[in-house]
Formats: sequence, C-alpha cells, structure tokens
Amino acid sequence: MTGPTGIVASDYDFQTHDSAIEKTISFRKVAMECDLGRLHRWLNEPHVLPYWQWNDPLPEFRKKLAEKLDDDHMTPYIGHIDHVPMSYWESYWAVDDDLAEHYDANPADQGIHLLIGVSEFLGHGYAEPLLRAMTAFQFRHDETDRVVTEPDVRNEKVIHVFEKCGFEPQREIELDEKDALLMICERERFEQEVLG
Repeated sequence: MTGPTGIVASDYDFQTHDSAIEKTISFRKVAMECDLGRLHRWLNEPHVLPYWQWNDPLPEFRKKLAEKLDDDHMTPYIGHIDHVPMSYWESYWAVDDDLAEHYDANPADQGIHLLIGVSEFLGHGYAEPLLRAMTAFQFRHDETDRVVTEPDVRNEKVIHVFEKCGFEPQREIELDEKDALLMICERERFEQEVLG
C-alpha cells in the first residue's frame, strides 16, 4: 500500500496500490443508476445470502438502496480491484447506529459492513487487502481513532480477516438480525502493526 492516505483518482473516492497482491484497490460511492442491478445480483449470491439476507424483489431492493443512499450516517461504496467492481461496502458513523448501544461509542468512530459480490474473486486472498484499504480510507478522517465492526459470529473467515487487519474481538452481542462479534480497530495499532 502507499500508506494510510492513499491516492485519489478522479473516478474514485479512495485508491491505493497493494504490493502484496500487486493490484490497485479503489472505492467509489454507490450510484443508483449504474449499481442497482449489480448490487441486486450480488446480494442474491449463495455465499452472501446467509449473512446479509437482503434478497428482496428488485422494486423493494431499489427502495431500500435509495434509503441507504439518503442516510446521512452511512455511505455505501463499490470496491474495485484493478478497476473491476467486485465488492460492496458500507462505511457508517457508529454513534448513530444500533451498535452504539453495545459499546461506548465516540462521535468519530466509524464502522464497516462488507461483502465480496463476485464469486470469481473469492479464495484469492483479496479480502484482507480490501479491508486494509477501506480501514485506511476511514482513518483518513482525522478525528477517527477507532473503526468498529460486528460480523456474524458464524462467519469465521471474515472474523479472521478482520483480526489480520488489526481488529480485536471484544465480545459477542445480540443484534436484531444476528448474533455478532463486536470488534474494534484502534488507529495506533492499525498504523503500527498493520500498515507498519
């Protein structure tokens, strides 16, 4: 990676080159007109359904996506590898989320939700570099000292990826839609141990 600041190309909100995979990782905000069909497809993939459960018919899916795009406390992103769209991300302000009821949230804490939507990108070691890049992107906000997440406790693979990116398990919590593992990544640890 080029470091926590990364570089920004005109079509993306954040972009960096990851030397471990020799690929360019980029994120851009979701746009309804070009991403609706793509996201609807991704959320109906067999490897995604057990954890997201957002497989509504297209009209209902469009409505929920519009709500996410209008939500001031979160920003949906499309993640790219070498400019190929392949993952979906939600970056959110944790203090405005239900998660804040389960830990002492600071106003600048950010959270992450993610999925790799294109099955051809699974099993190639991309999840860790992608997560590392998104976490670095979130820490570009000067006041953010913690990034949080709450993966499904059954999703051992994604929990392992979060751990490799500096997220420390705190405790299991019960959310409306799942039993989750609260995990926190501190800026100092991330910059020293993950970006090193």
